[in-house]
Amino acid sequence: MAGGGDKVDYVFKVVLIGDSAVGKSQILARFARNEFSLDSKATIGVEFQTRTLVIEHKSVKAQIWDTAGQERQVPSLSAFRRSDHGGYRAVTSAYYRGALGALLVYDITKRQSFDHIPRWLDELRGHADKNIVIMLVGNKSDLEEERAVSTEDAKEFAEKENLFFLETSALQATNVENAFQTVLTEIFKIHSKKNMAADPKANGAAPSLAGKKVLVPGPAQEIPKSKCCSSM
Repeated sequence: MAGGGDKVDYVFKVVLIGDSAVGKSQILARFARNEFSLDSKATIGVEFQTRTLVIEHKSVKAQIWDTAGQERQVPSLSAFRRSDHGGYRAVTSAYYRGALGALLVYDITKRQSFDHIPRWLDELRGHADKNIVIMLVGNKSDLEEERAVSTEDAKEFAEKENLFFLETSALQATNVENAFQTVLTEIFKIHSKKNMAADPKANGAAPSLAGKKVLVPGPAQEIPKSKCCSSM
């Protein structure tokens, strides 16, 4: 982690989305402060935390946004596109504006939270930048005995939608760091590629994604399959 007085080279906004109570705030707390609270209360409104990391010798400040799943519930495309839901659209647009990455979170013990993922993904793609880096996250992997969503189902969905994929446990701090690092590194590669295209004489190695789509099929190349889908 970079020191507080260090120069920041990049600021990347990443949003957390998904149903209420899937553990978005706990994932954020684990990544930003390495904390976990068993009596965590539901998020009210929108909050964000920051953490500065070093990626390929550059200082990158991650600005992670979390929103109240209970307030917004599961998005209905027909609802937020109607003119009488302008307030909802305004809040949603502001939340996604400028986001370069997203963690799309479900609870592996709640099938419904996974079944709602396509609608969250539709909302995300309807409001965010087309090149946004998306990681599908199955949280609470420590509750293997209560699993309601198989790793194979999630992996298949991620591959179909060209998403990165990991299962995490905010409680045990399993793969939380890996999830954010993967998304932030991918964003960094995309911006490095853009900078290289804008200035061919720029120093540094060409990004590994040259000539490839921005969103690569999951599981991500950076994540070995054994890590991607192992039981925590």
